[in-house]
Amino acid sequence: MDPAILNDSLVIFQKLGISLLLGLLVGLQRERAESEMPGLRTFPLITVLGTVAALLAVAFGGWVVVAGLLGVAAMLVFPNLVRMRRETPDPGSTTNMAVLLMYAVGALLVAGPTGVAVAVGGGVAVLLQYKPEMHGFAKRLGEEDLKAVMQFVLITCIVLPVLPNQTYGPLDVFNPFKTWLMVVLIVGMSLGGYIIYKFLGREAGILLGGFLGGAISSTATTVSYARQGHARGVRVHAAAVVIMIASTTVFGRLLVEIAVVAPDFLPFAAAPLVVLAMLTLAPTLAAWYRVRGEPSELPEQQNPTQLKSAIFFAAMYAVVLLALAAAKRYTDGQALYPVALLSGLTDVDAITLSISGMVKEGGLSASQGWRLIVAATLANLVFKAGIVGAIGSRSLFGRVALLFSIPLAGGIALIFLWPW
Repeated sequence: MDPAILNDSLVIFQKLGISLLLGLLVGLQRERAESEMPGLRTFPLITVLGTVAALLAVAFGGWVVVAGLLGVAAMLVFPNLVRMRRETPDPGSTTNMAVLLMYAVGALLVAGPTGVAVAVGGGVAVLLQYKPEMHGFAKRLGEEDLKAVMQFVLITCIVLPVLPNQTYGPLDVFNPFKTWLMVVLIVGMSLGGYIIYKFLGREAGILLGGFLGGAISSTATTVSYARQGHARGVRVHAAAVVIMIASTTVFGRLLVEIAVVAPDFLPFAAAPLVVLAMLTLAPTLAAWYRVRGEPSELPEQQNPTQLKSAIFFAAMYAVVLLALAAAKRYTDGQALYPVALLSGLTDVDAITLSISGMVKEGGLSASQGWRLIVAATLANLVFKAGIVGAIGSRSLFGRVALLFSIPLAGGIALIFLWPW
């Protein structure tokens, strides 16, 4: 930090004031949780000590901060030894770590960005406060759920960093790192829906069941409810509504994908995609109003972080990207719509990510890009209707086909009539 701070009393008092407030925040939480551990008075003193030590270090060297940290650590030793001699020892390791961290936060207020220090201090208070909820979260995670989390760690933290960040192959479009980064994005969104599903249980209801199904996999949800509707004819209307809600949720996924991959493309694509989402949602809500009282069990959802599925999506993304590049170069763009329609049949994420990347790199115009995405989503709706017709009941297929006809007609109109 600039030594000139020592001559600026206003800045010093500002740092000390923030340090005091952060210490009070964490101390208040500890005071209510553990009366025998450092609390409302001790934590502010420790945090302010860290700030004062860092201020002194500007003039006398970093050893002052280290000495202060060692002193705080020594202060914790004696009470912990006393507790360990009791019949039920409780050394309070969480509070001890909070003490050391808050000392460091006080020093960080001087040595680093104030915003970072405030965020860390506030995060400590929140982490300490939500102990019961966090323990409950850990207990409710089953073996398969923990496996899903660890597989996501494998995909994100182990596989991604070792992949080369350069292009290979024909047309110079395949980048292993960027391809796997798209896998991380899609699997991460699906894992979020999967975890929420696990905590809300299978009795999530029609609206939430459709939303969670769409967040994990709208196609898998369509298959599950098509089978359910075929087996239980009395719930055909509820099954149709869930399939429609899952299909509506897809548009939210697409907007997130575009925002992450090509933020400048989002303003062009958002309006037509939101219009198409509303055309899907409006008849869905009208149908839901009739069946809102019916029970609906959310079918068992599969782990979305399987490595085999991740590799399959990466391969599909690479193929779609290569096909789009080839269509652009060798057919002067005339084959782009057939590629979008074919790739959108089974999965609309890969084509959306590929097109967003091409728009970002200047390979496609924004106007052409969102139209291709809309075409892919329409193909996906047709594919889902085909699934329902193949494995569901006639009544369910008729219901879904009628509801899908509105966004299908609206999507075609958007492609030809939207002004940009």
